[in-house]
Amino acid sequence: MATAPVTHHDAHGHGHHEESWFVHYFWSTDHKMIAKQYMFTGMAMALIGGFFAYCFRMQIAFPGIDVPGFGVVSPNEYNHLITNHGAIMIFWVAMPVLIAAFGNYLIPLMIGCDDMVFPKLNRLSYQIFLLSIVVLIASFFVPGGGFAGAWTMYPPLSAKPEYGLTPLGASLFVTAVALEFVAFLMGGINFVTTAMNSRAPGMRMYDIPMVVWMIVIASILFMASVGPLVAGAVMLLFDQNLGTAFFNPDKGGDPVLWQHLFWFFGHPEVYVVLLPTVGIVAEIITVFARKKLFAYRTVLYTAFGTGVLSFMVWAHHQFIAGIDPRMANIFTITTLLISIPIAEMMFVYIATLYGGAITLTTPMLWALSFIATFLVGGVTGIFLGASGADIYLHDTYFVLAHFHYTFFPIAIIGTFAGLSYWFPKMFGRMMNETLGKIHFWGTIIPFNCIFIPLFVLGAAGEHRRIFDYTNFSELARPELRQLDQFATISLLVMLGFQVLFLFNLFYSLFWGPKAEKNPWKANTLEWTADSPPPHGNWPELPRVYRGPYEYSVPGRDQDYWPQNAQN
Repeated sequence: MATAPVTHHDAHGHGHHEESWFVHYFWSTDHKMIAKQYMFTGMAMALIGGFFAYCFRMQIAFPGIDVPGFGVVSPNEYNHLITNHGAIMIFWVAMPVLIAAFGNYLIPLMIGCDDMVFPKLNRLSYQIFLLSIVVLIASFFVPGGGFAGAWTMYPPLSAKPEYGLTPLGASLFVTAVALEFVAFLMGGINFVTTAMNSRAPGMRMYDIPMVVWMIVIASILFMASVGPLVAGAVMLLFDQNLGTAFFNPDKGGDPVLWQHLFWFFGHPEVYVVLLPTVGIVAEIITVFARKKLFAYRTVLYTAFGTGVLSFMVWAHHQFIAGIDPRMANIFTITTLLISIPIAEMMFVYIATLYGGAITLTTPMLWALSFIATFLVGGVTGIFLGASGADIYLHDTYFVLAHFHYTFFPIAIIGTFAGLSYWFPKMFGRMMNETLGKIHFWGTIIPFNCIFIPLFVLGAAGEHRRIFDYTNFSELARPELRQLDQFATISLLVMLGFQVLFLFNLFYSLFWGPKAEKNPWKANTLEWTADSPPPHGNWPELPRVYRGPYEYSVPGRDQDYWPQNAQN
């Protein structure tokens, strides 16, 4: 329901007073500053996660090499690198950027309010998130080194020090994950409450931009699914440090119980990070195709349905864990079913593009590449969702390639799409389009060159998490090793192009052309605020008269129709 009309706005009445430098950048309750804190922290963690990927890929392609910038990778360091690469990119990159950064920045601006409803809780959320990073990084330097039992933390590797060989590192890793979850629970409360209760006068439920809906649904999914894993994390900490046996079969525990607790959260988690990117892409393709979003309500209902169905597919990760074949059949069916609503969303977006006046800006290139690459991830997931095929493909590089064809479009392409689109609003300057397009092609081509060969390697039987494949004669064949080397060289090329992105980002921050209020000629409310918006966002809160996607309306002189324009 719409909130009561608000016509005047006193910035000082909402705590937006003159602040010191420290308070402004490190102790702020302004949703925009907290969003930037999450954004840049997530980008810093992406550098760490990317460096880890570089190190272990070099070891895979060139076993025993002295990796530049790291040195010789030992077996335990290899396990540490792959474990923390996966965890960092999911928990400390995808979630803080896609949900926390874009959610914090966009929700108040796109629904027409001055800030989150709980600004101090918002600040505390980031502070606990930052604490989780401190704990995680500290785990790298304790005796025994960082946790090396895979990002899924399966017992007994995570529960028994004699197996994982990283007793203190394992406990710190689990603690860091738990703290991160607490931070996002706080953020989710803010996102849902703000979107439902602080909308601008006149903004009905179906006038809310799709990206706001998607972040709200993702927040609800996270809050509904994370409880069992937080409980599991506490049980795991007790097993590690207090001698309990929740996951120890020697004393009556069950290590497979952890798999259920983890994947009951872990599969909805895929949609927790997917839905914000789906929303980002919706905003971009409507603007740069100059068309109304096709089937707005269908996409919205589909997102709700996908969220519900995501709780019924987790055991497809356990087809070789001793699951009853009759239950495997059920989870095969639900896994295949969940591909239908996601495919429907992608085809709705293609229908939105059909007949549009498409402009291939940098944000639009990222949005289109998301649709194309994510469809590859979806199609290859069908193989893994069928229990018979999964018995062969499970834990091979086929799984790894499929996973990256879903998570790379979500986490990396989604971030680049959203940042290049809202950069003018966030920082008041324009990024360089030429550099942006060079960076796009220098990222998307090597990405495919990395992971398409891994499908072939997985189908050939190459299992992941093996330190040196030359120890296995069937995997040491020259043609397989050459594919691994090609994938690793492609990774080096892709990482090299990220330097160009960082240059473009920081150069544009200080010296890019000044951005006008609405450089893309978009309809949503954030483009009616100054670039960048001041404290409180507007001197007077806007009123909404229509939906967010009224483009190319017959009879209008302009091909866009802002939500706050009366006529």
